[in-house]
Amino acid sequence: MPPPTRRLGSEMRRLGHFDLSRVRITWRRQLQVVVDLVLALGAWALAYLVRFNFDLAAAQEYFVPMAILSFAVVQVVVLGLAGVYARLWRYTGLQDLRLMIIGVALGALIVLAMVAMLPRLFFAPRSTLLAQPVFFLMLIAGARVMWRMLRENTAQKQTLEYGEPVIVIGAGDAGAALLREFDRSHRWRAVALLDDDPHKRSTVVNGVRVEGTLGEFGAVAARFRVHKVVIAIRSMEREERVALARSLSEQGAEVYALPPRDVLQRGEISDDTIRRVRPEDLLRRDPVSLDPALLSQGIAGKVVLVTGAGGSIGSELCRQIADLRPELLVLFELNEFSLYEIDEELHAGWGAVPRASVIGDVRDENRVQEVVTRYRPDVVFHAAAYKHVPLMEQVNAFEALRNNVLGTFVIASAAVRAKVGKLVVVSTDKAVNPTNVMGATKRLAEMLVQEVTAGHATKVSIVRFGNVLGSAGSVIPKFVEQIQRGGPVTVTHPEITRYFMSIPEAAQLVVLSSSIGRGGEIFVLDMGEPVRIADLARDLIHLMGKTEREIDIVYTGLRPGEKLFEELLFDTETTVPTEHKRLRIARVRPPTTGARSAFSDWLRERPLRSDFEVRQFLRRMVPEYTPDERYHRRTAERA
Repeated sequence: MPPPTRRLGSEMRRLGHFDLSRVRITWRRQLQVVVDLVLALGAWALAYLVRFNFDLAAAQEYFVPMAILSFAVVQVVVLGLAGVYARLWRYTGLQDLRLMIIGVALGALIVLAMVAMLPRLFFAPRSTLLAQPVFFLMLIAGARVMWRMLRENTAQKQTLEYGEPVIVIGAGDAGAALLREFDRSHRWRAVALLDDDPHKRSTVVNGVRVEGTLGEFGAVAARFRVHKVVIAIRSMEREERVALARSLSEQGAEVYALPPRDVLQRGEISDDTIRRVRPEDLLRRDPVSLDPALLSQGIAGKVVLVTGAGGSIGSELCRQIADLRPELLVLFELNEFSLYEIDEELHAGWGAVPRASVIGDVRDENRVQEVVTRYRPDVVFHAAAYKHVPLMEQVNAFEALRNNVLGTFVIASAAVRAKVGKLVVVSTDKAVNPTNVMGATKRLAEMLVQEVTAGHATKVSIVRFGNVLGSAGSVIPKFVEQIQRGGPVTVTHPEITRYFMSIPEAAQLVVLSSSIGRGGEIFVLDMGEPVRIADLARDLIHLMGKTEREIDIVYTGLRPGEKLFEELLFDTETTVPTEHKRLRIARVRPPTTGARSAFSDWLRERPLRSDFEVRQFLRRMVPEYTPDERYHRRTAERA
């Protein structure tokens, strides 16, 4: 926490009080100063005329030009010190008026002191000393309000001609603030308001009429021929907001989200500020938000290595780690283009963070050992993996085992030899009672990494989570592409469910485990209730402005290795709480001894294995694994 003096200074700067650094000399501010100087002189002239009953001869007898000019200059200088000239006239509001009142009052006090201390040099009738500040405040405030009215009138005309028409849901404070920003931005144009408060019906807010209730959206949308909607109700709970968005979407609306409160206050409306509802909004639960201070404990000032740095999880890990200011961020990735993309993004957004981008294969023991020895990481995040269940289930079982198991084994062994402080391995809920090759390989990787690191200085943590919304190869991009093509959307089974989390949530969970992990834990995120894939498909259809009459949902049957539902824990596992209420640690049985030597011996026997042999080996190493009989029989026949 900053010291009191710093906090006080920052608060004074925020309000604009007496901060010389804010008074930058620009032509706009020079013009403001000249205008206010003229208004100050005009206020003195008006004060004299009122004092002498508009008798010009009498007023001229007591009028001292040099004193009046000095008074006006002092008043304008005080306004500048008060921060008045750091404010734009077109955004004049109550805070600006407060600054003007403070500046005028202090200027009047200084003028009064000048008259009292040097009466021969500075003279003015006492009544003018009281009247002039009132006139001056009225003039400068009136000038600014008039300018704002002219600007907003012009902006309104431009918005009516060019703005994107939308219907705003909510005629309260948030809705009114949003309409004001629409007038300034010219990007959007509100044609109607909807609000369930019967007292607001037919009222007008910032020139826009409340046309009816939320239930009348269809009729209002048809009348105005507008299907874009912005929900501007701050008091709604998240569940209510999601339900409303879903209801509006089912009526053919394109639903947009209200900008954050601080964005509205700054007046920063842009094309990206008011956004379409994103995949994260489909979670049907509040997003998990973790304490940045807790996240930084395991990252700040340390050398961090991320494998699979170009993937969906790996790249988000790199972004979040860069935010936490490591000493060095090492990106390890086999795909050249993916590595180039994340490196360029980090250079543009986090240029001050030192980084090294390294091409390499996690299965290459020599390359991994070389990189670990060269950079000596304090923390290693292992996110490189093959994760697509159907692909790994077909003719790629041996490659899945080599990449997911051997790659993890190589990384863990190199970390142990280099005495890396912490190793975090990304796993999946498909490793629990696996029915597919991908899940079984991830479970074997969990077992091996625990055995390899047991008794060594390297502390390993395993992070187990469900499907990641929006990640490469996941269901969301596939559904979006199918909807854009006009359908149909393919779902394997009407009752299939999955646990979901967003990419930022997944990366935060992985980073957090490096801070609170003590070694040997399997971390599990509380992801709420599982979501039916069919419901997810319907939500996406509606949120993309389509209906189920336009986009069909077709059920294709479970794919090989696919389960109706996923599990996060084995029946024999329980969980214990952590410092974060949504994060728990699974109590697992000790790793099977001998898995390391059995795996190494099996790999050395032959350089290539059939899918059937891979499944047989996984069944022997992972007792919970029950392979899909359709593929198991087929690969057995081929073998």
